Amino acid sequence: MSIQSINLTKGQRVDIGLQRAALGLGWDPNPQDTSDEFDLDASALMLGSDGKVIDAGFLVYYNSPQSSDGSVMSSGDNRDGEGDGDDETLFANLTAVDPRVQEIVFVATIYDATARRQNFGQVRSAFIRIYDQASGEEICKYELDEDFSTESAVEFGRLYRKGGSWKFEAIGRGNNGGLEGILAQYT
Repeated sequence: MSIQSINLTKGQRVDIGLQRAALGLGWDPNPQDTSDEFDLDASALMLGSDGKVIDAGFLVYYNSPQSSDGSVMSSGDNRDGEGDGDDETLFANLTAVDPRVQEIVFVATIYDATARRQNFGQVRSAFIRIYDQASGEEICKYELDEDFSTESAVEFGRLYRKGGSWKFEAIGRGNNGGLEGILAQYT
């Protein structure tokens, strides 16, 4: 039986009902921008009950592609956002997530944004989608439709534990400090 994918709006929550989820992030550079290529990076911050990253092993990003508990891993670094579909994917085996982890925040950051003078206002068609790793069936999608003209990082959404299951919330919150700015909030 096929299920209908849900198009989320900012703040909307959904029970994903998966054991093995894939979170695909996609984007396209603005065609009018002639600066360097846009290298967006997907990251996952695994937080404890205090809302902080448990330790360095629970931060998944381009220099650390797998969490220390082995439950979250990156597909690798796509440096240009070219082509259709997901540009980077984070895979989460939710049955293997360390029990101390209460939520996983998914962010996209622009690599070397300050030096390249780039921001999310120069990126279009940015989205995050969750799909079943086994079947490839999409559960939900959140398309970023706000103008983040000064931000170099965006929290797209979070998975969180509630009542014995994992739920997803679309966040859409910008930060102009890149990955370091996001980490400052969660460490």
